[in-house]
Amino acid sequence: MIGTHALSIVTFLPLAGAVVIAFLSRERPSVVRWVALVFSLLTFLASAVLYGKFDPHVTGMQFEEFHQWIQVPPVNYHLGVDGLSLLLTLLTGLLTPLAILVSWNSTTRQVKEFYFFLLALETGTIGVFVSLDLMLFFVFWEVMLIPMYFLIGIWGHERRVYAAVKFIVYTMAGSALMLTAILYLYSVTGSFDFNDVLEHVSTSVLSPTAERWLFLAFFVAFAIKVPLFPFHTWLPDAHVEAPTAGSVVLAGVLLKMGTYGMLRFCLPLFPAASHEFAPVICILAIIGIIYGALVAMVQPNLKKLVAYSSVAHLGFCVLGIFVFNAQGMEGSIYQMFSHGVTTGALFILVGMLYERRHTFMISDYGGLATSLPVYSTFFLIVALASLGLPMLNGFIGEFLIIVGSYRMHAGYAALAATGVVLAAVYLLWMYQRVFYGDIRNEKNRALPDCNGREKLILTIAVLIILGMGIYPQPFLRRLDQSVATILQRSGQRTWLTTQSAPQTRPGGGR
Repeated sequence: MIGTHALSIVTFLPLAGAVVIAFLSRERPSVVRWVALVFSLLTFLASAVLYGKFDPHVTGMQFEEFHQWIQVPPVNYHLGVDGLSLLLTLLTGLLTPLAILVSWNSTTRQVKEFYFFLLALETGTIGVFVSLDLMLFFVFWEVMLIPMYFLIGIWGHERRVYAAVKFIVYTMAGSALMLTAILYLYSVTGSFDFNDVLEHVSTSVLSPTAERWLFLAFFVAFAIKVPLFPFHTWLPDAHVEAPTAGSVVLAGVLLKMGTYGMLRFCLPLFPAASHEFAPVICILAIIGIIYGALVAMVQPNLKKLVAYSSVAHLGFCVLGIFVFNAQGMEGSIYQMFSHGVTTGALFILVGMLYERRHTFMISDYGGLATSLPVYSTFFLIVALASLGLPMLNGFIGEFLIIVGSYRMHAGYAALAATGVVLAAVYLLWMYQRVFYGDIRNEKNRALPDCNGREKLILTIAVLIILGMGIYPQPFLRRLDQSVATILQRSGQRTWLTTQSAPQTRPGGGR
C-alpha cells in the first residue's frame, strides 16, 4: 500500500466508498452500512500503515506527491505529511469508523445519503491535513463544509437547520478572509505552493503591515474553526443539534483544522506577526479555558456541557502553540489527538444515552450506575481522561502545555491550570448527578446496559486513552522534527538543540 500514491489512497478511499454507496439501493440499508464501515476501516488501516512507515528522524515532509493540476494560475496537486499532519490523519481514520458504528442503529432514515456524506467528509478532512498547495488546501477546506452542513441540517435535532446555517455562515466568513490572503500571497510570490511561498516570504517580500494583515486573515479563519473565544458561539448549537456521528467527527477532527492551520501556516509564513500578536492570543486562549469551563459547569444540557468543554480544551491547544517553545507546542499537538479521542468518546456516550431516553437534560437522569453499571464505568474512565487525570491521555498534553506556558510567562501557567481544576468540578459534578443517588425517574430503572457493539466501540476508545496516557513516546517521537522545524521557522530554539529541556517531558525523555 505504501508507494508513490500512498497519500492519495488514504485521502480518496473514503470518497471511493461514498461513490459505491451512491450506486447502492436505498432498500438495502444494511449493505450501505457495511460498505461504509469497510471503506472507513480500510482508510484507518492505510493511515496506520503510514504511521508505521513514517520515519521520525527525517526532517521535512514524507510520502510527497506532486502533479500539476492547473497551469495558469499554477495550482498543483501537492501532498505530504510530517508528524503534525500524520497524527491528525490517523485521528481522522480512527474516529470515522467509530462514528459509523455508533450510528448503526440510530440512523434509520435516508441511510444511504447519511453514510455518503460521512465518507465524503472524511476525504475533505484528510485532504486539509495533507495538502501542501494553498489553493488545494482551500479547496479541501471548502469541500469539508458541504457534508457537515447536510449532516447537521438533515439528521440533526429540533433546531438543526438553524445550527447548520450558523455553522456554515461562520466558517464561510473565515474562508473569505483566508482566500483573500491566499490570493494576495500569490500576487506577491507568483505561487500557491506552500514551500515556494515560504521561501519568498522568508526573504522579506512582505512589508510589516502586509504581514500583520495576512496573519490576521489566516488566524481569524482558523480561530473560528477552533473555535477560540470570542469566535465560539456557533459550536454549542452545532454540537447539540448534530447527530451523534456528526458531533464525534466535528469535535474529534474538524475543530483541529483550526489549530493545525495556525501551526502549518500562521507561524511559519508570518513569524514576526505571530510573535507580535502572541500575548493577545494567549490571553484569549486563557479566557476561553476559564470561560468554557465555567459555562460548562452551569449547563443543564449534557451534550452542551461536553460542547463547552471543547472550548476550554482547545483553548489549551492554542495557548501551547503561541508560547513558542517545544514543550508547549508538542503538548498542544498531543492534546489535539487526545481531545479527539476523549471528547469523541464523550459524545458517543451521550449519544448512547440519548438513544435510550431521548433527552439530554441532566435533571432527567440520576442513579444510572444502578441500572447501567457497564456504561457507567466507561463513562467514568472517559470523564477522568477529559479532566486530565494522570495515567490517562488528557494529562500528557495539558502537562506539557502548562510547562511550556510557565517557561514563557508564569502567570499564563497559573491561570491555565485553573482550567484543570474547573474541569474536575464540572465533569465530576455532572457524573454525580447523572449516575449517583437514587433513581428519580422510573423510566431510568429498566434501561438496557451496553450491548456488544457499544462495548466494542467504548473498549477501543478506553484502550487508546490508557495507551496514550501510560506510554506517549511513540506519538511524541514523531512530533520532534516537525515541531523543531516550525519553531526554527518562527525564530525559536528547540529542545533538539539543548540538553536540559527533554527532562520536562513525561515518560522519561525522547
